[in-house]
Amino acid sequence: MKILSRLLLIACLVLPFAACKKQEAPKAEKAPVAMPTNDDAAAWRNYVQDVVGRNIGDISNPPYVYLLPGESTPDFQGSYDRLLDKAKTDVARGITSGNMLAYASPASAKIGDIVVESFKDVAPGSMKGVKLLFIGKAEDNERVKAAVTPSGVTYSFVEAK
Repeated sequence: MKILSRLLLIACLVLPFAACKKQEAPKAEKAPVAMPTNDDAAAWRNYVQDVVGRNIGDISNPPYVYLLPGESTPDFQGSYDRLLDKAKTDVARGITSGNMLAYASPASAKIGDIVVESFKDVAPGSMKGVKLLFIGKAEDNERVKAAVTPSGVTYSFVEAK
């Protein structure tokens, strides 16, 4: 009987501590990074990083981010050509399910051209489970969406404003 009484006493003393859980403070969500109003590359990197982070969802792999500098930057055409080549090569090689592609630029029409050109020869339905995020102007949204939809990607658009 003494053992049972002692066990009950210990249980009564330990139970309140076991039941007490430290309540976690609610996490304060960071304010979104404002879209840069100029062609500053560092500001655009921060902006795109923030937008991609807010839209990545359940993707666990690092995203493929294609950031084209603004048209006023030196050697814009060279940057455009190199990014187009990289994007076409990556997409042609195949992106597996569970990955994300993100395209952004202060030159929305030009990054839209890169997306359209990259997906020109992609087999229909070959990219199911891949998420594609286009950060650009609303007037470029529909043509980009029309170019990538046959591939089977999950398309998302964020208006850069």
